Amino acid sequence: MLTYNRPQRISKAIASVCAQSFQEWELIIVQDGSNPETHNLLQEWLAKEPRIRYFPRGTVGSIAEASNFGLAQARGEYIAILDDDDEWCLPDKLTRQIDFLDRNPEYIGCGGGYIVIDQDERQRGKFLKPESDLAIRARALLANPVANSTAVFRREVNGQPALYDPSMRQFADWDFWLTMGAGGKLYNFADYMAHYCLWEGGSSFQHQKANGRAAIRIVRKHRDRYEGFAGALALACLYYLYACLPAWVRRLSYGSLSALKKALASSRKAPAPPA
Repeated sequence: MLTYNRPQRISKAIASVCAQSFQEWELIIVQDGSNPETHNLLQEWLAKEPRIRYFPRGTVGSIAEASNFGLAQARGEYIAILDDDDEWCLPDKLTRQIDFLDRNPEYIGCGGGYIVIDQDERQRGKFLKPESDLAIRARALLANPVANSTAVFRREVNGQPALYDPSMRQFADWDFWLTMGAGGKLYNFADYMAHYCLWEGGSSFQHQKANGRAAIRIVRKHRDRYEGFAGALALACLYYLYACLPAWVRRLSYGSLSALKKALASSRKAPAPPA
């Protein structure tokens, strides 16, 4: 769990980890920068939950850099990601995903669906990612094929540690999953596993121009690994042009357009998981 200058929802995120039926976990919280409110909240959690490990970095870096720092501290076979403003909504999430990866060694990671909520806890949409590895690859260049806060993946893939590209300043998670997909199969459960908070304090809204440039770079970087390059590049360019509009226009339309983009990259089919 990464956190930076937004203590508003982190306690809900931590509580959703503690509520998991799977109990053999460690929660690594990496704090970039310095936020006294976040620090005080985490001290309260540390006093009552010994499985939480807190690493205040004191510096401000990219999501990729902070993620790699957290991965270097991990001791488990599997890694689960949870953003500090999201929360898991399925108590047996980890149990089901770890069981799936234990039984299917050819898969290197799995995720699930998510429910979008706003800062007032109002539901704004429900999305299921494409399930099968084949379906995931068909849409992977359009958007992140695995919702980060629903994901569990192997700490090592083909003998190498799973790491983020530190040169990717934005959309590092999308780039990460496209890279992971080159090392093995991916799967998404047809269940809603997390609440994803969409609000103006989120990084997706705050860094739209940089996100647009990163989307174009990512589509070009992975064009030979996945299908649909032309359409994906056109969508990425449209995203960047939208990011150049006045802030008030983007603020009014951001929620609905974000939901549309998520719908384009989602699937509502619910076939049975592999045996």
